Amino acid sequence: MTTATLTAGADATSDARARHDRAFLGHPAGLGWLSFCELWERFSYYGMQALLVLYLGNYLFLPENIGHVAGIDALRAAIESVTGPRSTLQLASAVFGLYTGFVYLTPIFGGLLADRVLGRTRTVVLGASLMALGHFLMAFESALLPALACLLLGVGCFKGNIAAQVGDLYAPGDKRRASAFQIFMLAVQIAVIAAPLVCGTLGEKVAWHWGFGAAGVGMVIGLFVYLAGRRWLPPEPQRGRAAARPPRIPLGRRGVLQVVLLVAILPLLMLSIVGNQQFNNGYPLWSQKYMDMAVGGFIVPVTWLQAVDALVSTATMLASLAFWRWWATRRTEPDEITKIAMGSFVAACAPLLLLIPALSIEAGGAKISIMWTFAYTLVNDIGFANIMPVGLALYSRAAPRGLQGVMIGIYYLHLFLGNNFVGWLAGLLETMPGSRFWGLHAMLIAGAGVGLLIVKLVFGKLLAPDETPTA
Repeated sequence: MTTATLTAGADATSDARARHDRAFLGHPAGLGWLSFCELWERFSYYGMQALLVLYLGNYLFLPENIGHVAGIDALRAAIESVTGPRSTLQLASAVFGLYTGFVYLTPIFGGLLADRVLGRTRTVVLGASLMALGHFLMAFESALLPALACLLLGVGCFKGNIAAQVGDLYAPGDKRRASAFQIFMLAVQIAVIAAPLVCGTLGEKVAWHWGFGAAGVGMVIGLFVYLAGRRWLPPEPQRGRAAARPPRIPLGRRGVLQVVLLVAILPLLMLSIVGNQQFNNGYPLWSQKYMDMAVGGFIVPVTWLQAVDALVSTATMLASLAFWRWWATRRTEPDEITKIAMGSFVAACAPLLLLIPALSIEAGGAKISIMWTFAYTLVNDIGFANIMPVGLALYSRAAPRGLQGVMIGIYYLHLFLGNNFVGWLAGLLETMPGSRFWGLHAMLIAGAGVGLLIVKLVFGKLLAPDETPTA
């Protein structure tokens, strides 16, 4: 029996087992373990992210403190060689944008490392360990750049590979795949609710380093969860010498065109999420200046706005899951590209809502009510629920065998591009009126929706889902 036959037999056995494994909400048990691990990893990430731009802009990058940061002069010179001189807040937004952008570039290399050398499980463990180290290094002002480097490398090893393992739980034609990624994203939403409340409160109300330390503890818990659930994870693909000579499964012309198209639509996906990603960069800085954060005499920490966003997005993700399950029982469910386009049009309405208070501020009005946060997040999160997880499902399904980790990493490139773009856009807040700023975001997001509909009309058949029955 040839290696190809053995591999095909193993894949068939694994696929059959996955189809009949419904131990976790009708899904394989491994989805529960992977989702719970992702919850803690995202707790650590979003806990740190909730603090980072405020920590840099309000403390570490102030003239009396910035000299403590090893290597910051070289980084600032590199940034300003491209952007020109940066104020304290502009430098904070630029560094934040670079960090949150590169977080989504490194998974490509993590996917290659897993697919060709270490395997997914060991690469995920390596990534979790590096991230825990990075979070604890944030406790030292001088170690900012080494800490961010550890976090970037760790996310690169972790992020794409754990998402690829979710995809590996399902056969190519398994209709549960899209809902699996929405469940996976629900774990992320729970983390985003808790992280700003815990890490953000500790950082803003006690000390910055307490917040970063709490994020590190969350990452350690996530590592232990992952190790405890290893027996339920999908089997590892071949790697090393065997992976260097895998059974040849030609992509063919159609397969090559599919991969090219998935890469080509990344700029549209980037534009579709600029409103959502701005919530972590320019929005807290804008809110800090123009929003009345007092509720019944209590001053709400700015970092709690992200918890509000997460709470609302959890509800909208659940509502989206329920809606599409209901829709599928009555009509044909739209393909992924159509869903993402629909989500983009909804998300474009969120920054449009901010035009109203922005115009009031420009007319000399008082600070705006915190209720605008709820309006913005509700509309944005309805759209985002049909963008991010649906895109993950698309790239997981369309990825060639043996390149799933790399293709998921390529998908995350739109977040790399988007976060860097958002970092640049946030710098416009100091010179551009708020109404123009948020109107620009609405135009960009709606433009992404139009572009995706054109892709659907012209190339719809090329990315059509495989209708293979799943038993």
